[in-house]
Amino acid sequence: MIITAFFKALAQIGDRRFRSVLFRGIGLTILLLFGFFSSFVWGIGWIVGDSVTLPWIGEVTWIDNVLSWAAVPLMLLLSVFLMVPVASAITSLFLEEVAQAVEDRHYPALGQAPAIPMAEALRDTASFLGVLIAANIVALVIYATSTIFAPFVFWALNGFLLGREYFTLAAMRRVGRAGAKQLRRRHMLTIWAAGILMAVPLTIPLVNLLVPILGAATFTHIFHRVSRST
Repeated sequence: MIITAFFKALAQIGDRRFRSVLFRGIGLTILLLFGFFSSFVWGIGWIVGDSVTLPWIGEVTWIDNVLSWAAVPLMLLLSVFLMVPVASAITSLFLEEVAQAVEDRHYPALGQAPAIPMAEALRDTASFLGVLIAANIVALVIYATSTIFAPFVFWALNGFLLGREYFTLAAMRRVGRAGAKQLRRRHMLTIWAAGILMAVPLTIPLVNLLVPILGAATFTHIFHRVSRST
């Protein structure tokens, strides 16, 4: 079921609505990270000020510039780390369009699903982003202490989180939040396994940006499969 769903999603990757969601998600992510970087550098300058008086040296007027430039490599490193979770979270705002594109092609008899209110989508996105970043920060300790098993921990953790998020998104459009939660509990192992399949490409640069699109499409197929068998 999982492999079939994945290849159906992959075959539709050229869909116009898929591309639209991908480009919006990446564009907003870059703007957000650039805004965060600019605010961080400005904040350093504001805290340090134009000049600082140091013991035995006197007034120094270049420390704020040094700190601002020193922050550049740090922020670039953080941007690499944050790019995928932030892009995943922002793209999830538009994943209803991906799910609807899948249903229009493969399940046309269903018609248009009721739209999820924007306030609810924003809340879910913020929650997903927070959990994803927090879980991976905590997991860094495990990565550092278990080098051999680090990839497996990464795939298992992110597979669970991605599977939970994308299945809920696909299911709640048709059966509501309570129905999605019930189905998720019943088919947890299948959802987790499919989530791991989504998590593996997260370690491949550029390809990882396609994960939200492929995830939403794959889990839309999986939802319709498990809902028929329930």
